[in-house]
Parts: sequence; C-alpha cells; structure tokens
Amino acid sequence: MTRTALPFLTPVPTTSAQRAVAHMTAALLLDYPTADLRDGFTTLRATAADLPRRVEKAICSFLDRVDAWDLAQHEAEYVRTFDLKRRCALYLTFYAAGDTRRRGMALVTFIEAYRACGWQPPADELPDYLPAVLELCAREPGEVSDLLLGAHRDGLEVLRSALHDLRSPYADVLDAVCLTLPQVDAATAERFTALVAAGPPQEMVGLSTPLLPFPTTRPVEALS
Repeated sequence: MTRTALPFLTPVPTTSAQRAVAHMTAALLLDYPTADLRDGFTTLRATAADLPRRVEKAICSFLDRVDAWDLAQHEAEYVRTFDLKRRCALYLTFYAAGDTRRRGMALVTFIEAYRACGWQPPADELPDYLPAVLELCAREPGEVSDLLLGAHRDGLEVLRSALHDLRSPYADVLDAVCLTLPQVDAATAERFTALVAAGPPQEMVGLSTPLLPFPTTRPVEALS
C-alpha cells in the first residue's frame, strides 16, 4: 500500500435511493468475482446511469477496465489485490485493530449493528467484510448502518489509497463509495495519516488459522 496520503474526495449530493444503489453496486463489485457477476455488467452500467455523474463515471471506469478480462484473470487479480496484500484488506476492523485482541470486540460491535437493523451477519464471512457492510447499508439505510462506515472511514480511505497506489481498477469502486459519504473530518484525517504511515497494528494472538479468510459470495440474510 502507498505510504503517501491520497487527497480526500469532495462528496457529491446524493439521495438516499442513489446511495443505496451505489453501495449495492459496490458490494457486488468488491465481492469475489463470478460468471454471474460478469454477465450482469450491462445491467450495472444501466443502473449506474441514474447516479450522480462522478459516481457513475467511477463505476463505469471499473467495468471498462475489467470487462476485457476473462473470469480466470479477474479471479487472479482479485486474489492478488485483496488476499495477498496486508494493506488491502476488505475487513474494516483490520485497519484500526489489526491482528490484536481489540479486534474481537470490534467484530462484536458489527454483529450487534446487523441485528439492530433486523439482519443477521453473513454466516461464512466476518461481519466487517466490506461488501456485506455495503449491502447492509443499501438494504437498511439509516443511522446504525451509516455509523458502521463512518466509524471506519479512515480504514476505507487507507484501502482507497492502497488501491490507487497499485493502479488497481478496484480503486474506482472505492472512489464511488467515498463520493457518497460525508466529508472527512479532522479527527478521521489524522487517523488516516497515521495508518498510512504505520499500517494496521500487529499483535499475533496465537490463532491457528489466518485471520483474514478467503472471501466467499453470500448475501446478507434477513432474520426470520
């Protein structure tokens, strides 16, 4: 990941419905690629046309760049980007808590937030997995889901900086998300600068399995 702080984007005015569409689109594009996802690119382009121009442009830029890939290339690029680079994790608590004991409590907070919105967290992913969080924000917009992204905005910006430094097409998807979020405040900017310089905290806690599992595709499930 880059060690240089990327300038923050100026938010664009969006309606609640537009934010929901942008966040759901980003959730799909940031999940592990499948043939069904790629078959839906035309639909995603059409949906993006109803978004503010800068958000639409970011989403379509991603689609333009990856459309030339076949599925195997798309899968390989996804793994290289998100699974093999510590500073490109799709798990929001990782940026603030890293491989430390604090992360367990942070994950509990995410679980409670899902349930407060009337949803169960995904059964086969950690609850802070960004595509799942974005899907929750799209399906249940409001104070609780907004706080999940807001409380981890510094991590989002670190991820966005890393992807831009790699010249990854996925940087466009993070741009689309951040364009729909409030302006970064001073405290978040300070945390972001510190994270860019030092990276996520490290304190291995004796786990026998990797802390960041390979992403799998599973929609957020509603409570019965």
